[in-house]
Amino acid sequence: MTRSLTRFVQHRIAQHPDTDVTFEAECLGCKWKATPSTDSAAVDVECMSHTGRSNHRGFRRICTSFAAVVRDE
Repeated sequence: MTRSLTRFVQHRIAQHPDTDVTFEAECLGCKWKATPSTDSAAVDVECMSHTGRSNHRGFRRICTSFAAVVRDE
């Protein structure tokens, strides 16, 4: 009879070490888009500036990050 041993190792999802989080925004009233940035405040300032010029008040905010599954030690 053959025996086998099953071993479970905990894993987790972590921010990929060589990447940054990128913030973006686009207007819901037109096709305007903010310049992507690693600084969320810079994107917010662009949105506020667009609102002042166009009176468009709705934006879709996008936060992109890259992750990797790593062994939890």
